Amino acid sequence: MKVLITGAAGFVAGHLIDLLREEEPDAEIFGITRPHGTPANVPGRVTVIEADLLDAAGTEAAVAMAQPDRVVHLAAQSSPQKSWTDPEGTLRTNVVGALNLLEACRKCRTPPRVLLVGSSEEYGLASPSEIPMRETAPLRPNSPYAVSKISQGYLGLQYALVYRLPVIRTRTFHHTGPGRGESFAESSFARQIAEIERGGRDPVLAVGNLDAIRDFADVRDTVRAYWMLLDRGESGEVYNVCTGRGRRIRDLLDVLLKASGVRVDVRVDEKRLRPSDMPVLVGDPEKLQRTTGWEPRFALERTLKDLLDDWRGKMRADGRPS
Repeated sequence: MKVLITGAAGFVAGHLIDLLREEEPDAEIFGITRPHGTPANVPGRVTVIEADLLDAAGTEAAVAMAQPDRVVHLAAQSSPQKSWTDPEGTLRTNVVGALNLLEACRKCRTPPRVLLVGSSEEYGLASPSEIPMRETAPLRPNSPYAVSKISQGYLGLQYALVYRLPVIRTRTFHHTGPGRGESFAESSFARQIAEIERGGRDPVLAVGNLDAIRDFADVRDTVRAYWMLLDRGESGEVYNVCTGRGRRIRDLLDVLLKASGVRVDVRVDEKRLRPSDMPVLVGDPEKLQRTTGWEPRFALERTLKDLLDDWRGKMRADGRPS
């Protein structure tokens, strides 16, 4: 079996590659990364193909080289916050990139099964009666990022209906774990705490909105759900990938501080607040579970401890003061 992963140097891809090594050791893995002056940081035993998904011809050549049986599309501009400052770039990356990939897959000798990873941000503002969100809930995007992901998902549906390309879509809720980028709240907290522990910064922790409620999964559970959906998901259908449990951002900070033991002064940084933010975003995983049998294995406390330990390790490797 040949597996092609876009965004192969990214956070989620690294965990997916780890899962495949463990559960599909005979799989031949290809990873698409953007062209770099230096090699992208992709785990070993992956055939790296440099290609810009905004280049249709280059994308077609990359997919033709791999001739994959399965494709996991992870390449994206993934920050809702950044989409406010670069809406055009977000739409181009997430919509045109997906279009070029789908078109390249359609032209394969044997069209692969394709997983398009969407986002819970597509749901936008929800009324209390709609929580937890089902896949049938209305989509009320409140950021350019959310619009880009809705567009990507409907492109996938079009290719499934018109070209019979087997495309499975997700609306993935918040996920985190070791390696998460610091532009995301819980990872920013973990990095700041690790720096405070080593004496690299004053015991002041900058935060954004701590009252928002989100549905967090461990990234290692998330990639397992993706792989199970590629096996058992129905073409054209969309599946929430989530736990069904909401946690306040403040609760995540409390777990991290408890795991550390440091005493800090928590201060709101206005720059970390979004122009528009949903108070509650919690999903219903029933359709995913009914289709695949998936259940989360990692408790959030374990996930956050692993995230903090990952940042501690990076601080030691960087030679930060202790």
